[in-house]
Amino acid sequence: MTSTKGRVPTGFASEIVISESSFKAAHRARQAAAEPPSKKRKREARGDSSVVYGAGAYKGPWARYEEEQPDASSGEEEVVYEEDEIEPQPAAPTKAGTAYEENATETETSEFHGSQQYDYQGRTYMHVPQDLDIDLRGDNSGLKNFVPKKLVHTWKSHTKPITQMRFFPDAGHLLLSASADSKIKIWDVYHQRELLRTYSGHNKSVNDVDFNYDGTRFLSSSYDRQMKLWDTETGACISRFSTGKTSHVVRFNPAPAMSHEFLAGMSDKKIVQFDVRSAELVQEYDHHLGPVNTITFCDENRRFLTTSDDKSLRAWEYGIPVPIKFIAEPYMFSMVRSAPHPSGKYVIYQSSDNQIVVYASTDRFRQNRKKGASRCLRQQEFDSDAQV
Repeated sequence: MTSTKGRVPTGFASEIVISESSFKAAHRARQAAAEPPSKKRKREARGDSSVVYGAGAYKGPWARYEEEQPDASSGEEEVVYEEDEIEPQPAAPTKAGTAYEENATETETSEFHGSQQYDYQGRTYMHVPQDLDIDLRGDNSGLKNFVPKKLVHTWKSHTKPITQMRFFPDAGHLLLSASADSKIKIWDVYHQRELLRTYSGHNKSVNDVDFNYDGTRFLSSSYDRQMKLWDTETGACISRFSTGKTSHVVRFNPAPAMSHEFLAGMSDKKIVQFDVRSAELVQEYDHHLGPVNTITFCDENRRFLTTSDDKSLRAWEYGIPVPIKFIAEPYMFSMVRSAPHPSGKYVIYQSSDNQIVVYASTDRFRQNRKKGASRCLRQQEFDSDAQV
């Protein structure tokens, strides 16, 4: 054993001044050098940017970390990181939200509500009544019309606002109503004035209905982007039409020879022409700059007038997709409703500036400023009474 007694340490030591932050930094570096090197976690492959779903889909900077497999010989436990647990990727979207043709498979139903479906001769409500003090089949042009002063009857069945009403062509003994409750109803105007039938088939608000020339069929359009052809008597849905857009107005061609075709003003600025026999689109009129609001036939049904949210009026030859007249003045507003005069010489419009304006439906198609709003209102009432 060696003795250290009497030994004295020798050397030179100098005092050094160091800041606390420098000391801590040096201390941490010393500790890091003494520890074993750490393993940096790796992420999974980013994937192919052209693949959206499935195997090899693009993950980018959101790729999860690779799972580390611990070495059995080292005795280390597997480390689980909570941040690695992410929500599973959603399944690829389907076209159910835009496949408007799928709505056409919905079941259309009809229910009769009248007191009796057939009379003693086996006739339905389609038969024009002849036991009244007025001949509904004759010429009613000589009748006098007056401003209504008395409420005759109120029909109640719809649960939401009524959007459109149409009298039965010529006779006017039936009244067809469309509502925001997605239902269409037909009423008896004379006799018991009862609800006769309800047509169900749309799942959103019905915005327009229109009879064909003899009233045996009618069209309906709805915000569910469907147009449907109905049998007035039986309530059966005959055909369905759709372009994938909402139709704001539908009009049968009033000419008996062309009653198999109809026009529809769409929300995508187009006017489409369908053939009900083949349910095919046969013509497009694409010149408006806004949704189409009204379609009015004139000149013995050889032409028609249209108005739109673009504050213009256009005249067309039926079957020719080029307008023959374009009217757009700085003072004009969009016109949302229209009604033709029984003589066929004028068309009145409901303008968005709270006025009713009159346009000639002859060759010039110009506004008639001599007819005031009160005259227009009386004329519109005459148009309704002429059918009744």
